[in-house]
Amino acid sequence: MRIVRFQDQSGATTYGVAEGDRVTAAAGDPLRGLVPGRTSVPLTEVRLLAPVEPVNVLCIGQNYKAHVQEGGAQLPQAPILFMKTTTTVIGPEAPVVIPKIAPTAVDYEAELALVIGRTARHVPEDRALEYVLGYTCAHDVSARDCQRNDGQWVRAKSFETFCPLGPWIETDLDPTDVRVQGRLNGQTMQDARTSLMIFSVPFLISYLSRGMTLLPGTVLLTGTPSGVGFARQPPVFLKPGDVFEVEVEGIGTLRNPITAEE
Repeated sequence: MRIVRFQDQSGATTYGVAEGDRVTAAAGDPLRGLVPGRTSVPLTEVRLLAPVEPVNVLCIGQNYKAHVQEGGAQLPQAPILFMKTTTTVIGPEAPVVIPKIAPTAVDYEAELALVIGRTARHVPEDRALEYVLGYTCAHDVSARDCQRNDGQWVRAKSFETFCPLGPWIETDLDPTDVRVQGRLNGQTMQDARTSLMIFSVPFLISYLSRGMTLLPGTVLLTGTPSGVGFARQPPVFLKPGDVFEVEVEGIGTLRNPITAEE
């Protein structure tokens, strides 16, 4: 099932279920249960929003070996956790805004994300996927100069609009081995499979749940493949007028234009 959150032509925001090129509005919400209605409308007649309003946005850094190597780092012995503020979250087609305060080194990171569906605490790895509502595409936008100079990553990752999610939550997906691609202006920059992760999705959920409670509505970004902009020669950073797409096999494509802060 593909769970969407959208704004209809009247301006009302609701959840729904997408099938093919149509969407059916639903009562309730994904965490407490959806009850689809009877009438569907074309997806082209609604504005898709971020499919979840997260309570927390947790992120894993350096989770693909080739990405670690391109940055010249050592392989992590345990998952590297950081957070993005919930104010970073935007939906499909919403612009990523390059901030005035840090305009020169804004980088892209295509990722698979998951949404926790029920409270998870001390979860065994072999049951971890039972706590997942579904999966979506994520773009972990990063201001590399801030990331390098601040001594920690949160501000660099938390400028407004720096966490596009969408286009929907796919509930029927095996995250073990799906293709993750990042495209800049139509050119493929990142391309890898989740089977190449250093720490698997079930391990990450179990590991994190042993240290904190993962609340329903928590979004977890699972790491980005190699091919990011800062590691290229010369570096390739996002600029106004660009378009970045994240495509995850079995989910779909998240597309966002890039603009400058006014």
